[in-house]
Amino acid sequence: MKPRSEPVDPARLPELARAVIAAAKFPMLATVDPDGHPRVRPVSPVRVDEDFTIYVANLASYHKTAEIAANPRVELAYLSPEHDQVRISGRAEVVTEEETLLAIWEKNPLLRQYLGTPDNPELVLYRLVPARVRFMREWALQYHEVPLAGQGETGLTPERNPLP
Repeated sequence: MKPRSEPVDPARLPELARAVIAAAKFPMLATVDPDGHPRVRPVSPVRVDEDFTIYVANLASYHKTAEIAANPRVELAYLSPEHDQVRISGRAEVVTEEETLLAIWEKNPLLRQYLGTPDNPELVLYRLVPARVRFMREWALQYHEVPLAGQGETGLTPERNPLP
């Protein structure tokens, strides 16, 4: 017997997407290297906002730092233990606001343990600004667009959509 997925109530898409994000501790971050090859690695978000903005800490010496500097288009892929998926496409920008950096720093003991102080030159904090959020239930084989605040039904606007 083939597995079947349950229908998804469009009104619940933001809630369902947030549940997957909460359950999947290490999403995969996709970037593009200097030769144009995709690079995917697990990351550990240090903050998740209600509007699907995700914050990721990084070290300046990591390859993804140079990759994001050259091409800030990124995608995060979350997979829950139940195999539901969320994909967040958007752009990465370096957090420069001291208030945001310090708020994240104070709530993350691992950052403090490994980096010592928030002014450590190795620390790069990225804000991943969503242009598109998609949700898929296990076995559904169909993504649903999760509306983003101020973006209408599809969640896409030319200003926030970095995708060609």
